Amino acid sequence: MHHNISIRYIRFMSSRRDVLSFAILGVLNDGELHGYELRKQLTTVLGPFRALSYGSLYPALKRMTAQGLIEEVSLTPATESTAPPLTGKRTRIIYALTAVGKDRFHEWANKPGPEAWEDEGFAAHLAFFAKTEARTRIRILEGRRSRLEERVDSLRDSIARSAQRVDNYTLQLQEHGLDGAEREVRWLTELIDQERKSH
Repeated sequence: MHHNISIRYIRFMSSRRDVLSFAILGVLNDGELHGYELRKQLTTVLGPFRALSYGSLYPALKRMTAQGLIEEVSLTPATESTAPPLTGKRTRIIYALTAVGKDRFHEWANKPGPEAWEDEGFAAHLAFFAKTEARTRIRILEGRRSRLEERVDSLRDSIARSAQRVDNYTLQLQEHGLDGAEREVRWLTELIDQERKSH
């Protein structure tokens, strides 16, 4: 039992790391950035699904630099002027995509699959849909809708089974979750319809 829990945890942490790497590549795909600005843009991309700390960002940047996906580049006067003032003597590091990183981002952006349907993965994919092929966008949206429909069914069953056994607050929380999932299913259906009409 503990073995299964640890495997699920490792997969979850690996998935979170992959989403962060994908988001970093996506943000840097639009141009080089220093760590402060990169973190601000990543917070916008991943916002509702993850609190992003420097403690998770900088190890990811170091790992991705070692993998040859991104590189550190020299400061230019134009870049320096947009950065907030520094205290002390720390050197500002600017990050940019390598050719390998651009290829990897394109692969990830156009790869539908279960990781693209979960909460964090879906948010990151949706943030970069402008760089995703139309066919793949539809597959990701359909996969996400299918996942949410499963969640709706599960929540309805849970509410029906536990209505007599749980307190009013727990029941309201379950109903709130159901309402949110049903609204997202409707929203996804609208997005899918729009995608199909435009292509």
